[in-house]
Amino acid sequence: MKVLVIGSGGREHALVWKIAQSPLVEKIYCAPGNPGIGRIAENIDIKVDDLPRLLEFARRENIGLTVVGPELPLSLGVVDLFEEYGLTIFGARRNAAVIEASKAFAKDLMKKYHVPTAAYEVFTEVEPALAFIDRLGTPIVVKADGLAAGKGVIIAQTRGEAVTAVTEMLTGNAFGAAGARVVIEEFLRGEEASFLAFTDGKNIVPLASAQDHKAVFDGDQGPNTGGMGAYSPAPVVTPAIHEKTMTEVMRRTVDGMAAEGRPYRGVLYAGLMIDGGNIKTLEFNARFGDPECQPLLMRMKSDIVPILLAVAKGDISGMEIEWFEKAAVCVVMAAQGYPGEYRKGDEIAGLEEAAKMEDLSVFHAGTALKGDKFVTSGGRVLGVTAMGNTVKEAIERAYRGVSAITWCGVHYRKDIGKKALGKQ
Repeated sequence: MKVLVIGSGGREHALVWKIAQSPLVEKIYCAPGNPGIGRIAENIDIKVDDLPRLLEFARRENIGLTVVGPELPLSLGVVDLFEEYGLTIFGARRNAAVIEASKAFAKDLMKKYHVPTAAYEVFTEVEPALAFIDRLGTPIVVKADGLAAGKGVIIAQTRGEAVTAVTEMLTGNAFGAAGARVVIEEFLRGEEASFLAFTDGKNIVPLASAQDHKAVFDGDQGPNTGGMGAYSPAPVVTPAIHEKTMTEVMRRTVDGMAAEGRPYRGVLYAGLMIDGGNIKTLEFNARFGDPECQPLLMRMKSDIVPILLAVAKGDISGMEIEWFEKAAVCVVMAAQGYPGEYRKGDEIAGLEEAAKMEDLSVFHAGTALKGDKFVTSGGRVLGVTAMGNTVKEAIERAYRGVSAITWCGVHYRKDIGKKALGKQ
């Protein structure tokens, strides 16, 4: 079978890497892909939001399965379009992907179907928003309603920071149309975790637990990013928390979406805040997390292709996923300045040395080729991902890979996975 993966980041490199291991697959294309992906798949120069060209390519090449990586094409309706032409495609339809495309929709859905989440209100004007902030107090969380590449969340420690965030979003300066409406919610304390599950709109098959590191600096300091690293499993997701999440979050959400006439089919990602035995839902994503996808797929023992096909065809009843008992850790290596203005075009050294390391893969996210040399071209450049018998061993192996790779101004967190130590 021929497979098309849509996207160009580290998540898509991990998906291509995993899909390539399936005996069911004869050829993989990736649109638009990146130079790392180009070593195992054929990159096609089509942007993720160019739906007509993606459709034309898939039809011309008789693609047996299309897998959508990023949120943008999902929110534009790529799944609806492909299905209209009888093509098999993995991902949420447009009216279901709104669970990520609109934070206000997601919060209202959670409220209606009793999915535990933070107290909140939605605003389009500055003055009522500021009155709500004064009523709730700080710290407080301000979120752009629409898609903002994982960066539209501001944790305001002071009233001044909250006023700045609200004003910049609602005047359209900070995130454009994505910030024309804001969700303001209470600040939750605890430890975050990522909970992903495959669903056909009715049945739910959970993935292993994972934890992301959003802030750019060690100790969860600095602005939020698209993710600076992740590990799996996340010990904070105990068997009791797992069961509670499946019952109170995933089950209620999948059933709620079906009741709303928006059946959810694809991978559903819930960002959780865990405080003791209590959980609250921070957000939903309509796709694999990035960088959570990287350690999760490294730990996945099962062939992913039958699962993706079963989801796309609408029936995953009876399916189970086997996992390696090992832990996996992904450390994101970023460009200087990220998540703000960052450098581009710096030559990357050491990739060959890292590639020789056992149980380690380097997933490309923001790279380009200059002649025969890899150079930086994005904010998040690489995701160095390693497995080990324990989280500690996986952390050490991942950072050995990181230490082999360098470029001018490289930045990465040095505490990825630290929260898991001592909890295994």
